[in-house]
Amino acid sequence: MISKKTKYALKALRILAKHFGENSPMTVPDIIAEESLPRRFLESILLDLRRGGILQSSQGKNGGYFLKESPNQIPLARLIRLIDGPIAPTLCVSLHFYGKCDDCVSEETCKIRPLMMKVRDANLNVYENVTLADII
Repeated sequence: MISKKTKYALKALRILAKHFGENSPMTVPDIIAEESLPRRFLESILLDLRRGGILQSSQGKNGGYFLKESPNQIPLARLIRLIDGPIAPTLCVSLHFYGKCDDCVSEETCKIRPLMMKVRDANLNVYENVTLADII
């Protein structure tokens, strides 16, 4: 399940994607006007997205946020990993956040791991192939 933070990030990015290519960046109040999101939470999310390389920001009178890349170049998997971390249901099957299970004697003999790999692959198939452009 994605976190509320990721859900809010998706909503904010959908708005920024919808306005991609316009000459002026969007301010936090602009985004809130289109999608009712808690201001303080949104500001924190936008900073995380900027640090993660999805957004750029500009300062000053005409400042605000805008997508760094085209919406069709940003898969949902990238966003989810940035905000929530692993997409995999268990760390032992994670592609980017692998971790050995503490309670597992052997990954090779584990009966649960193959199922978790199928769950991971099914989720990744969706998240890697859906971009911000698809949710506008």
